[in-house]
Amino acid sequence: MHQETLALHYGYDKQAFGTMSVPVYQTTAYDFGSAETAADRFALRELGPIYTRLNNPTTDVLEARIAALESAEAAIATASGQAAIFYAIANLAEAGDNIIVAKKIYGGATTLLTHTLKRFGIHAKVFESDHADDLEALIDDKTKAIFFESLSNPQIAIPNIEKIVSIAQKHAVVTVCDNTVATPILFQPLLSGIDVSVHSASKYINGQGSAIGGLIVEAKGLNAKLIGNPRYAHFNEPDESYHGLVYASLPFPIFSLRIRLSLIRDIGATLSPYNAWLLIQGLETLALRMKEHSSNAYKVAAFLKAHPKVINVSYPGLESDPLHVRAKRYFKNAQTSGLLSFEVEGLAFAKQILNTTKLFSVVVNIGDSKSIITHPASTTHQQLSKEELEKAGIKEGLIRLSIGLENVDDLIEDLKIALG
Repeated sequence: MHQETLALHYGYDKQAFGTMSVPVYQTTAYDFGSAETAADRFALRELGPIYTRLNNPTTDVLEARIAALESAEAAIATASGQAAIFYAIANLAEAGDNIIVAKKIYGGATTLLTHTLKRFGIHAKVFESDHADDLEALIDDKTKAIFFESLSNPQIAIPNIEKIVSIAQKHAVVTVCDNTVATPILFQPLLSGIDVSVHSASKYINGQGSAIGGLIVEAKGLNAKLIGNPRYAHFNEPDESYHGLVYASLPFPIFSLRIRLSLIRDIGATLSPYNAWLLIQGLETLALRMKEHSSNAYKVAAFLKAHPKVINVSYPGLESDPLHVRAKRYFKNAQTSGLLSFEVEGLAFAKQILNTTKLFSVVVNIGDSKSIITHPASTTHQQLSKEELEKAGIKEGLIRLSIGLENVDDLIEDLKIALG
């Protein structure tokens, strides 16, 4: 089936109750019916709901649908996009290990991966994902993951995906790609050889800015990369916290299973059933919205590119953009979402633009149906040092736009007035 159909139907059998809308199973726990069933589920002899911290029927539908949209083996829903990133990395690395992280990623991901995880004993090395020429030299026997974004926020850069994947495969290192901005509609990371994709589902997948949630999606064939791989001994050795369970011995997607049975069990950053339901509603219209977001953003980017007060525009969907060749290679119809950035002269003018727009809301979210304007250096990335900002390509005159679903002529007129 095509993605549009999968997003509407996959993972839900309406025959049980006849409801067209997936029900919200707003419950904490479940009646096992017997002591034997309870014991069998905890021992993995029988699959089924145990406790909503671990699994929930509404959340199961969301996980099944995102896995289908990504042509994946399995998926795990989490409380937020940050939780998804944390779980994905914590599932691979431990104290004494290192991960390799792209320079151009979301500021919150940068601080999580390079600062917070350092306190857990996991060291981050930074590479230039635009070309990845420096990547291979950073890999050693303690490297457990390579993390990057398919479309970076807010630089709107596209990495050299083939090179990153090729190097990772050569050294049997797991790749983790944040696909929040592109979504599975515009780019399918797992079909490009990437092992794990993560999403802040709060963005385009939700589409209304009404729910926080995250998703982790596991590629088909990832078991083969983990089983017997000395980098990931914890998948191949007995887990003392689960009566000596060896994940590699199980006939399941073991990357996702370990997140559910170990990390979500112990840390508990779980998606609520109601938020899972809201995200399911978003998935149903995602394909239509991504097409319209991209179309509107293309027209806004073309307008900004021609404006005399705009120094630079980053939107790979534009034919004149240096990354347009990659956009054509990786992204559906060279569409690159509703996210774009542009640079003006200085902080004062940038803030003046934010304060003058009427239709654009000054908000730090992206992917909403309503258009958003943000100054990354003073908000989403303000926790970075000047040196880190410069390395990440975030200048004081940089403005990020998340183009919504309004009439594009109205958006352009709003920006025209703000630019003066």
